[in-house]
Amino acid sequence: MDAAGGRGARARRGRRSTVPRSRGTEKGAARSPSRGRVAGEGSSAIATLRTPRTDGTPARGGRSARRAPAAREPPAGGAAGGAEAPPSSRSRAPAARVPAAPGSVAAVPDGAVAAAGRRPPPAADALRLREVLSRLSLLREDVSEASTLVNTVVPHLVQAIRDKESCFSSIERQSAGSYYERVKISEPNEFDIMLVMPVTRIQLDESDDTGAYYYVSFKRSPKEKGWLKFLEEDGKLSAFKMLQALREIIKQEVKNIKGMQVTVARKKAGSPAITLQIKKPPLEISVDIILTLEAQQSWPPSTQTGLKIEPWLGTKKRRDFRFRSIYLVAKQNKREKVLRGNTWRLSFSHIEKDMIKNHGNSKTCCESNGPKCCRKGCLKLLKFLLEQLKRKHPKELEKFCSYHVKTAFLHSCVMWPNDTDWHLGNLDHSFQQCLEFFVDCLQKSQLTHFFIPQYNLLSQEDKARHHFLSRKISYELNNGFPVFHESY
Repeated sequence: MDAAGGRGARARRGRRSTVPRSRGTEKGAARSPSRGRVAGEGSSAIATLRTPRTDGTPARGGRSARRAPAAREPPAGGAAGGAEAPPSSRSRAPAARVPAAPGSVAAVPDGAVAAAGRRPPPAADALRLREVLSRLSLLREDVSEASTLVNTVVPHLVQAIRDKESCFSSIERQSAGSYYERVKISEPNEFDIMLVMPVTRIQLDESDDTGAYYYVSFKRSPKEKGWLKFLEEDGKLSAFKMLQALREIIKQEVKNIKGMQVTVARKKAGSPAITLQIKKPPLEISVDIILTLEAQQSWPPSTQTGLKIEPWLGTKKRRDFRFRSIYLVAKQNKREKVLRGNTWRLSFSHIEKDMIKNHGNSKTCCESNGPKCCRKGCLKLLKFLLEQLKRKHPKELEKFCSYHVKTAFLHSCVMWPNDTDWHLGNLDHSFQQCLEFFVDCLQKSQLTHFFIPQYNLLSQEDKARHHFLSRKISYELNNGFPVFHESY
C-alpha cells in the first residue's frame, strides 16, 4: 500500500494522523500581522466528510480545498466549446487566512465518496510554492551570458538604424518586459527592447471605443522631411510603413554582426515586434524589438480614471506617473474593418516596470534592511501557472498571454495595498488571493485594463475560453498545483 493509501486507511479506522504540527501552530507562534491570529490556527480540528472539489470554483472563505497529488484532472473535453456550464461568479472580497483544520481527502471523480483524513498544515503548502519559486529563479551565470549577447547586438543595431534613416536619428533604446522587471522565470532567453522615437506636436484620434488604439498625425508639418514618406494620404502616420523600413535596416545589418548567428524571424501577423534570433551555442535567445513613439503631452481622456494606485503607492506617485511621457507602440487594431496598419496602441510598460520595481506601500519594502514581501513571488507563480497551462492546452489557451495575469496582479496590489497583506511568510495565502481574483474575472469575462478602465482585456466573444481557463486554474488551486511538477 502506498503512503497516500495508508493515510486514508488510518483515517477510516479513526486513528490520529502522525503529521507533525507546523511551526505556526506551536505555542507562542507569531501572529499574522494582517489577520490578527496565529498562523495555521483553525476553527475546528474535526474533519468533515464531503466530496472534495476537482475542477470547479475554489473553496470559499480562503480555506484551502482538500487535495491529493494523485488526483486525476477531468478531461479537457468541452472546454473551449462552451458545452460545460461556467462556474458561478464569486465575491472579490479578500479571503481569510488559510486555516490548518480539516484533514486531507483524496480528490475523487464526481459521484464518488471520499474518506476523511488529515490535511497537511498550511506551512507545507507554502513550502511547496517556495520550492517552485526557487526552481524558477534565474542562475546568475546564465543571466550574465545572455545579457552580454543582447548588449552586444542591440547597440550595434541602434547605431546602424540612426545612421541609415534620418527619421530614426534620435532613436533611443529602452529596456522593457519581465527580464528587466526582474520577474522573468525559468531561463533568460527572451528580452524586450523598445526603440523609442521622440515626436512633437502630434494629434491623437481614437480608432475605436477601447480608448487604447489611436491614429497619429502631426499638428504641423514636421521639420524633418523624412517623415513625409511615412504619412498616408489623409496625413496619418503609418505604423506599417515605419515598421517595414525598420525591419529592412535590421535585416541588412545583422549580416555584419560577427561572433554569433543573428537572424530576423518571420513577421507575425498583428505583432508590434521585430523578433531577432541570436544563437551562440549553447545559448539561443529571442529579442523582441518594439518601435515606440514618445510624446511629451497630456495623457488621453480614456486614462483619466485609470491607475488607481492611491491606496497602494500614494496620490503623489500617481501624479508623478501621469506627468511622464505617453508611449505608443506600432500595433494593428484588429477591430478595424479595413486593416491598413496605421494604428498605434498606448503602452505603459515604462510605468509598469517602475511600479513592480518599487512595489512597496512603505519605502523600505524589500530593501536590504527592510521587511520582505511576496509580491514578485506571486507574479512569478501566476506567470508560470499560465505558461504551464498553455503548454498543456495550447489550442484552448492561445489567446491568453502574460499581460492578462500581470494586469490581474496589479489590480490585486490595489485591492490589498499594505505590505502586511503580502508578508513573505504568507506566500500561499497571497497567491491564492491573486488566483481567486483572476478566476473571478475569467468567470465574468471582465478584466479591466489597469490604465484604461473602459478597455476590457477579455473579449466577450471568447467566454468559452475564459471559463475553460477558470476551471483549469480552480482545479490546480484545489489539488495542490500538480501542473507545477509536470514537463511539456
